[in-house]
Amino acid sequence: MKKYLWMKKISWPWRKKDTSVDESSPLIPKAGSDIEDSTNLDFHTPGCYEARSDFGDYGLDQNSSAQAVVRPRYGYTFIDYFLKYALFLCNLLFTAVGLLVLGVGMWGLVSKESFAQEKIGSIGSDPMLIIVGMGFLLTLLCLSGCVGAIRENCTLLRLFSGAVLVLITLQVLATILAYSLQDQIGSYLQSGMITAMVRYQDDLDLRFIMDEIQSNLQCCGADTYRDWEINVYYNCSAPGVLACGVPATCCVDPLENGTVWNSQCGVGAQLLDEFTAQSVIFLGGCLGGISRWIELHMGLIGTIAIVLLGIQIMTLFITTRLLDSIYWHKLYS
Repeated sequence: MKKYLWMKKISWPWRKKDTSVDESSPLIPKAGSDIEDSTNLDFHTPGCYEARSDFGDYGLDQNSSAQAVVRPRYGYTFIDYFLKYALFLCNLLFTAVGLLVLGVGMWGLVSKESFAQEKIGSIGSDPMLIIVGMGFLLTLLCLSGCVGAIRENCTLLRLFSGAVLVLITLQVLATILAYSLQDQIGSYLQSGMITAMVRYQDDLDLRFIMDEIQSNLQCCGADTYRDWEINVYYNCSAPGVLACGVPATCCVDPLENGTVWNSQCGVGAQLLDEFTAQSVIFLGGCLGGISRWIELHMGLIGTIAIVLLGIQIMTLFITTRLLDSIYWHKLYS
């Protein structure tokens, strides 16, 4: 029978395990072991933990065996500090840009005397208000991120991250909408340009935009230089000196003697045939020039859009990481 005794030592799966314990069991702490463990707790806890014996807070009897309460401690890392000051400096830079845009918009309104009593009624349709609004929103958004980062203000950081998320969503939706309506964009652009030509002499903002387009793209009118006939001052039936003419920005060489701006260089250009007019003014329309410019710079436009979107996504990620760091630091410090 002795040769079968060694089989009893094998832990077969179907055998019932003996769950009874005695003093030799390693699961039974011996007398004084809990006190010894509490004194040796510093050897078992890492540096980011803190050992305490808070008996009153946890309702334990102080006369009972000592028990160590382990509480984690969170400290900022180098990455946290780097992200914090990177977010602060980035928002500080864009806050300055927003203030600059806001200043340009206000300067435009003041220089045009838009706050005068006779013009205050139509200030709501002034395009300079768009620049003022963009500058104000950019300043407010970046200032909240700047102050929130340096002061570790969770409310401002949440406001900033929410605004950035909304901005990213709007840009993505605008891109999808522009791609789906690319066939109608040409007609919208044409109607806007015709409106600018009709109000060319009456609206200084539209006049500035039209002059910049014509001089930089070397074009004249929407489809052709004869489109300027829709303007009451350049119409051939107009009584003034501008009749049958075009603006000076349509001229090939608007400078007289290379130094003096000749505002009358386009007078009577609509009466000329194309062969004669090509030496005086640009014959091509600006719609075609805009289309060619977009096709030529499509890669640059896409790159800039992707970079700006990437910066915004990275800013959102940094803000979220900083919020988590501030939360854990305040919770465990």
